[in-house]
Amino acid sequence: MVATVTAAARDSLLNVCMDAKHHKTEPGPEGQLYGQCVLWKDNACCTANTSLEAHQDQSYLYNFNWDHCGAMPERCKRHFIQDTCLYECSPNLGPWIDQSDTSWRKERILHVPLCREDCEQWWEDCQDAVTCKVNWHKGWNWTTGINQCPQGAMCQKFKFVFPTPADLCELIWSHSYRYTPHRRGSNRCIQMWFDPAQGNPNVAVARYYA
Repeated sequence: MVATVTAAARDSLLNVCMDAKHHKTEPGPEGQLYGQCVLWKDNACCTANTSLEAHQDQSYLYNFNWDHCGAMPERCKRHFIQDTCLYECSPNLGPWIDQSDTSWRKERILHVPLCREDCEQWWEDCQDAVTCKVNWHKGWNWTTGINQCPQGAMCQKFKFVFPTPADLCELIWSHSYRYTPHRRGSNRCIQMWFDPAQGNPNVAVARYYA
């Protein structure tokens, strides 16, 4: 009996969408996902429209401005777009879905084990980008409707705000991600980037942790 319950509980963590602002209620194919989100078109929690907005500098998704300390370099921005695509589109984050009591979502992700290369490349490409905050989830000045640096916060390069790749991945979104020593292809860590022709490696990772 216990085994059956465990299997059912485990299956409920696989192939699910979180209860959040733009997510579909359940995953399914999306023919027309845009740009970097196309990796998830076979089975996605996001709509085509959400995938398009994920690429806009101040999209209506969250009115969030990447360029709050001047223009973010494109090679850095692509990681934030990819991070948004993973968050909005992936049906493989079930084991890390956590309750959230904010106005705009009932659930969030917590401690998703990110592959080492994904973290390191993100940090590498963003080290000279500029920001004024460690935690991007809270503490902004929203008086204009778009996030601005709070008064007295100094703009400085990522490499000073986030001295290590682990700092960047773990702190920027309130521990949504966890830096791991695991490498891509190990089936022990979630890949933000993968080749869809080879299938989605995160299916196996979710199963392992579930």
